[in-house]
Amino acid sequence: MTSSRTTGPMLAFETRVATLPCWRTKVKLEPLRGGLSNVAFVVDDAGERFVVRCGDDIPIHHVFRDRELAACIAAHAAGLSPELTYAEPGIMVIRHIAGKTLVEADLAASVARIVPLLKTCHRDLAHRIEGPANLFWVFHVIRGYVRALQAAPPRPDADLARWAALAEALETAQMPLPIIFGHHDLLPGNFIDDGERLWLIDWEYGGFGTAMFDLANLAANGRFTAADDRLLLEAYFAAPVTEELQRSFDAMKVASALREATWALVSGVHASVPGVDYRAHAEDFFARTELALAQFEDRHGRL
Repeated sequence: MTSSRTTGPMLAFETRVATLPCWRTKVKLEPLRGGLSNVAFVVDDAGERFVVRCGDDIPIHHVFRDRELAACIAAHAAGLSPELTYAEPGIMVIRHIAGKTLVEADLAASVARIVPLLKTCHRDLAHRIEGPANLFWVFHVIRGYVRALQAAPPRPDADLARWAALAEALETAQMPLPIIFGHHDLLPGNFIDDGERLWLIDWEYGGFGTAMFDLANLAANGRFTAADDRLLLEAYFAAPVTEELQRSFDAMKVASALREATWALVSGVHASVPGVDYRAHAEDFFARTELALAQFEDRHGRL
C-alpha cells in the first residue's frame, strides 16, 4: 500500500516493495526511519512482519550488496541476526524483530551483553561467510574519503591534509592482532533488544579486519569514558589491559570518529536519504574526533 503523499524515489521503492513475489497477500508498508544510507520499510504480510532494505551498491563507501547479503546470511547462521527470507538486486527482506532499538546511552550500559555478540561475530563469521568478502581497514577508508573530498570542493585543503596525516599516524599506533570478520558499523541503531536478548543487524560494512575497530567503534559511538573503555577491553580480551593495547585502542577510537565524520561529508555529496542531515552528523563526529585525539595525547603523548 503506498501513500499519495509519497513522491519521487520513495514512491518508486514503495511500488517495487509492494509487488515483490515473496508476499502471500496484499501487503501494508510503513517507512522505517533512522537509516543513514538506505531506504527501509516495515511490511505486514498476513500477520507476519518483515523489514525490507532497499539500496544499490555504494562503491565510494565500499558497500556491495552481494557481500552484505552473504554477511547477513552468515550472521543469521551464527545466531546474531534475524533471518533473511528473500533477496533480489537492491532488495533484502529480513524478518522483523519486535523490540527496542538501542540509543547512545545504552551502549556503555550494555557492554556485558554486547561483548558476547562481538566474540561470536569475530570467532564464527569468518568460517560461515561464502563467496567474495570485503576487507575493512579504516585507514584505507579515510584515505579514500580524503581523495573523494579533494575532488568535491569546497573543503579547506588544510583540513584534508591534516586528516590524511592523522590517519597515517593513527595507523602506525596499531598493534598486531589476528584477522577476524567484523561488523564495522556499531552505531546504537544496529542493536535491537527484544526483551530477552540483543540482535546485531545491518551488515553492509561487514568484512575482514581486526577486532580493534569494532571495539573502538563501539566506544566512540557510545561516548565511552576511560572507565567504560577499560571495562570493554577487559571483558573482550579477558585479561588486564596492557599499555600497548590501550594505546592501540585509543588511536583506533580517533580513527573511528574521523571515519564517521568523513563518511558523512562524502555522503553529503554522493547520497540522499530522506531526513538525514549529513552536515550535522559530520560536525558531531569531528567534535568526537578532536576529543578522542586530545585524550590520546593526554595519555600517550603526541602522535
